[in-house]
Amino acid sequence: MMKRSSFQSEGSTKDGEAVEWEMRPGGMLVQKRDGKPDIPVPDLRLRIAYGTLRYDISINSQATFGEVKKLLSVEAGLQPGEQRLIFRGKEKENGDYLDMSGVKDRSKIVLTEDPSSREKRFIEMRRNAKIQSAHRAISDVSMEVDKLADQVSAIEKSISNGTKVAEVQITTLIEMLMRQAIKLDSVSTEGDASAQKNLQSKRVQKCVETLDVLKVSNARIKPVVVTTKWEKFEPRASTQWEFFD
Repeated sequence: MMKRSSFQSEGSTKDGEAVEWEMRPGGMLVQKRDGKPDIPVPDLRLRIAYGTLRYDISINSQATFGEVKKLLSVEAGLQPGEQRLIFRGKEKENGDYLDMSGVKDRSKIVLTEDPSSREKRFIEMRRNAKIQSAHRAISDVSMEVDKLADQVSAIEKSISNGTKVAEVQITTLIEMLMRQAIKLDSVSTEGDASAQKNLQSKRVQKCVETLDVLKVSNARIKPVVVTTKWEKFEPRASTQWEFFD
């Protein structure tokens, strides 16, 4: 960080207070600024090179490189902490002043992304992709469980009405639900995805438990035997005799 050099003059103001001076670029001595300069400070138009991209920004000549980074965060999409600014082959610190570093109008500054932040960004992208993949997998299982749950409800309704169902229907449905449970176990999750995974796991478990109970109830139902009674037809006995001449 560059500090502005200043010294106290031997002279004094009319009020007897000492005057402080500072060295400006080019060796010029001026009265130290008190935050409200009498002379307007000019703006600089800087050329920023970021890879193949080019940006032009305007900023106060007495600003710092840290302030330049704040402006570039909007242009380049990099947070100030992710930026490195290089001027005349040297990386500049946030507290370095533009004018004290020799930056002039139309000066070129190179912007690069900090290697550590690039690695963090890559890790974050992989993490987000993993989370999205987990959400998709859980969503697919959820839709399958919805269909199977409807079948469980249909079987439950039939048995409650006293209608016996084929046992193979129940066992097959249990197997299909267990396959969904295995799919859920294979999904690696964190955060919200973990909560969704647990929710679907409980749904599968509840359906399986319901089918186990229905299997017992179904076994107690005796099948309905449908029989057809056949009527026997016999000729009527006639009590009247016919006489033939």
